[in-house]
Amino acid sequence: MIKHPSQWPPASHHDKTRRPKIQLAPHHLHSPDTPDPGWHPTTSTLQTPQTLAGTPPPPLSRHPRPWLAPHHLHSPDTPDPGWHPTTSSLQTPQTLAGTPPPPLSRHPRPRLLSPGSEDDDGEGAVSEKLGRIQFSVGYSFQDSTLTVKILKGQELPAKDFSGTSDPFVKLYLLPDKKHKLETKIKRKNLNPHWNETFLFEGFPYEKVRERTLYLQVLDFDRFSRNDPIGEVSIPLNKLSDLGHMQTFWKELKPCMDGAGRRGDLLVSLCYNPTANTITVNIIKARNLKAMDIGGTSDPYVKLWLMHKDKRIEKKKTVTIKCCLNPVFNESFPFEVPAHVLRETTIIITVMDKDRLSRNDVIGKIYLSWKSGPAEVKHWKDMMGRPRTNVAQWHALKA
Repeated sequence: MIKHPSQWPPASHHDKTRRPKIQLAPHHLHSPDTPDPGWHPTTSTLQTPQTLAGTPPPPLSRHPRPWLAPHHLHSPDTPDPGWHPTTSSLQTPQTLAGTPPPPLSRHPRPRLLSPGSEDDDGEGAVSEKLGRIQFSVGYSFQDSTLTVKILKGQELPAKDFSGTSDPFVKLYLLPDKKHKLETKIKRKNLNPHWNETFLFEGFPYEKVRERTLYLQVLDFDRFSRNDPIGEVSIPLNKLSDLGHMQTFWKELKPCMDGAGRRGDLLVSLCYNPTANTITVNIIKARNLKAMDIGGTSDPYVKLWLMHKDKRIEKKKTVTIKCCLNPVFNESFPFEVPAHVLRETTIIITVMDKDRLSRNDVIGKIYLSWKSGPAEVKHWKDMMGRPRTNVAQWHALKA
């Protein structure tokens, strides 16, 4: 049952908690070959110029002044009067008596674009840092055994709307994907320590050098599909001294083993501290994943206001038929008391409407203090610029 915002819990001194630390935040795999029967994996545990007396003013700049492109929220030809982006003032160097002004730059100044302009369509979503993983690899010629140690992860992104993840690691020796090994799951931990050793026994060195060590970090989900966090792959023939254990720190890269990209959504947020409201403007989407047999989708957007793990209020947009780049331009205000801001999450889900069966999820965004790096950046920008619409592209996630 949807609860009215009047049912928010009252403020108390317990709400004055410390601000949580923000944790920072694709290539195809080869198809599997027939597994080698000769081995079996085992596992162990920028002021105008100031002129002084006797100093001539600096020459006029020959370069065009930066301009603000019109923003197109309703359509590419119709500006939206509802909001205006803000820009910082441009500063030129201060000239002192007896000091000539700096030479003019030969490069044109960049133009400043509003967040919703068509010209920013080329900009992708904010790139996320997916964290990194530490592991060791070595080969024993005496035992014909490859040893892989999964040591720890660092600064993994939060995949759950509660602001954490339950990470574990899958190991493969590509191109064989039938023999996989897994670490234990570390509950509610963005800096997990696994310290687990895996042995690939009875594996001739010639075959080892033909393999690629592939590690995939995932977030365990009890009720749905596990969420990929990132991956690392190392061709073993690139390691100079495989006969000795070598330890590596590797940055995780986006996983392309699953569904791939699901598209991007342009969202603006506006926080009004006087009215205690957050207004979410669903502007438009691009490159949505086709969910129907005809190669298209019928997208709409569903929004849930969450307090901790409780659903408070639900809203949704209209459905755009047969469109992978829909324009919505719909605004939804949510009443959010100041004392629960840090425990509030707005879940935005892009859905594909299906008349004959259950609607499909195209992708999701979790906006809060404790989501992934891109989401946290948007939330902080909203809080730092009250009564201003702050727009940002977000990559949809599984």
